[in-house]
Amino acid sequence: MRAPARILSAREAIALIPSGATVAVGGFIGSLHPELLTAELEKCFLETGQPRDLTLVYAAGQGDRESRGLNHLAHEGLVRRVVGGHWNLAPRLGRLALENRIEAYNLPQGVVCTLLREIAAKRPGVFTKIGLNTFIDPLQTGGRMNARTTEPLVSRIQLCGEDWLWYHSFPVTVGLIRGTTADRRGNIAVSREGLIGEGLPIAQAAKNHGGIVIAQVSEIVDRIADPKSVRVPGILVDAIVVAEAGERAQWQTFAEPYNASYTESGGAIRDVPPAMEFSERKIVGRRALREIPAGAVVNLGIGMPEAIGAVAAEEGMLDSFTLTVESGPIGGTPAGGLSFGCSSNPEAIIDQPSQFDYYDGGGLDVAALGAVEIDAAGNVCVHRVAGRFAGVGGFLNISQTARKVIFCCSFTAGGLVVDTEEGRLRIRQEGRHCKFVERVEQITFDAKGALERKQEILYVTERAVFRLTPRGLELTELAAGIDFETQVAGLMPFRPACPRVGVMPGECFLP
Repeated sequence: MRAPARILSAREAIALIPSGATVAVGGFIGSLHPELLTAELEKCFLETGQPRDLTLVYAAGQGDRESRGLNHLAHEGLVRRVVGGHWNLAPRLGRLALENRIEAYNLPQGVVCTLLREIAAKRPGVFTKIGLNTFIDPLQTGGRMNARTTEPLVSRIQLCGEDWLWYHSFPVTVGLIRGTTADRRGNIAVSREGLIGEGLPIAQAAKNHGGIVIAQVSEIVDRIADPKSVRVPGILVDAIVVAEAGERAQWQTFAEPYNASYTESGGAIRDVPPAMEFSERKIVGRRALREIPAGAVVNLGIGMPEAIGAVAAEEGMLDSFTLTVESGPIGGTPAGGLSFGCSSNPEAIIDQPSQFDYYDGGGLDVAALGAVEIDAAGNVCVHRVAGRFAGVGGFLNISQTARKVIFCCSFTAGGLVVDTEEGRLRIRQEGRHCKFVERVEQITFDAKGALERKQEILYVTERAVFRLTPRGLELTELAAGIDFETQVAGLMPFRPACPRVGVMPGECFLP
């Protein structure tokens, strides 16, 4: 039966969480992350030793690569198991996994989002092809990240004669969510947030399994005037904790206290950011931008692909296609850094699970994604980086379903310095590590599956462009000023096919 939502202090609310609970936490980097609650959970554990042995469940990465977000929960004894979509923003959790001190799973971000809905409805799980023939597939690691992690959460099954992955449901008993405003009945609105997120399925999952929901907000009002603006109804909320709007724990993102452009539609008028300095990032952004046709629906990944949006803004091309972010914004200009996930002046913002429904069904015309390693067959690894778990995030959902995928990366990493001279590329200092390897250790992007799906796959670097063929990688363009034998083939552990090699467009190298 419904009881009134209680207004509690952070410590009083955290005291409601029992040891052994399965805790789902909402948020995207810092947006909609209940920072006051996760910080208080850490403090309570360090002071009292309770609660213990929690299972942590989350979709998008939440943290600042240092101390905020899910880094608060990185204590042996506090968490026993972690099921997460992205790990790189919470390296403290990643260290526990690497040291085999917790059970650790890495599942696709979009799958975790939709799995929360299935858990809420008490259905058996998510049935999808996302993750087939990658490290998520039980034929490889099943998404298990260390030797301590043994229970299978993913099964490979056959339906109607086809292979599918079944991501198993499990009970969620605590939901930690965030909004802007709560009324006296516990209804939650997100008017000053840049996202809608997955707060509703988290709350439904916890309540339908006899658990509790704790919501962090910045204000409490008598009533919320527009019932359509309520994103989590009060029937699902047990406790409300107030973090004042100016308090750091209630910042709109981990980078900004509040940016009005993330919650306002700007139509076709946008502020043009300062021009990017010339670098390998700008070259890759310029070249990849030429692959995006007018009218395309596009997703840009974090990191190197962000340069595409910056270059498009400089060149006045943002209105020729529609940028989307997996967190929910449609249109506008995606933010970068610790504000990634939000967009300036979007046309619309939908909830994260619905955005992934659209992506999984093939809604994206073009996706531009980063790459850590690329092998001779065209497989890509992004989830393991230099001795740490980066996690897959939304990469799998996006890379397996977009009609065209552009992998964007520098040819080498670790100290690369480039400049331009009369439209010709000059390598002033070569990077220490080539991104191209004979064979990736684990597969995040399955090249064979992409060929079977008839996706168009390109690999764009500052000095060369490759495309995926049934024979593996094929070199299609070389930058003027680059010697193929010494600055491309000589650095690769395999020799790409080179039937017809053109020259990268000269405008990519304008200073």
